[in-house]
Amino acid sequence: MADPLTLTQPVIETPRLLLRPHRLSDFHEWRAMFLDEGTRRFLSSPLPSEEESWNRLLRYIGHWSALGYGLFGVFDRADGRFLGDVGLADFHRGLGAEFDRCPEVAWIMAAAAHGHGYATEAARAAHDWFARTHGPQRTVAIIDPDNHPSLRLAARMGYHPTGECTYRNAACVMLARPATAAMA
Repeated sequence: MADPLTLTQPVIETPRLLLRPHRLSDFHEWRAMFLDEGTRRFLSSPLPSEEESWNRLLRYIGHWSALGYGLFGVFDRADGRFLGDVGLADFHRGLGAEFDRCPEVAWIMAAAAHGHGYATEAARAAHDWFARTHGPQRTVAIIDPDNHPSLRLAARMGYHPTGECTYRNAACVMLARPATAAMA
């Protein structure tokens, strides 16, 4: 099956990574990441079926054509290995106007990519790209309060806690990053 829109999509290269919008051909590696219990331990959603996974990937792909931004697939430049997702999206979570009207950052890395600084490198690149192409904006995030690595990454990116919420029956910390935030 051909991957539509791949010629007009952004590609970001960092010293170690390649970031690009997802393609249909990413499905099996991408789904495997979400099926790994170690990777998904902080996700508030149940284990997705193949159909739910397919629909989620289509939603990620659709963000790009509808909004001009979305989640990037993150790949190792040296060997092309899939490492995870990083980017900004509009998930319409129903968490209030102060949250839902802002682009929401998200990241998830495959278990084999943990502890190598890939998430930080990819998140910096995605934020820089977003600011260049869409202008500086306030961005938001929700993170499980026990996900300390993700909370540390959010702090490095300039996010600060703004409150707490329950999303899909799970406690979350709500965070925001002002348009003028500097990354540590």
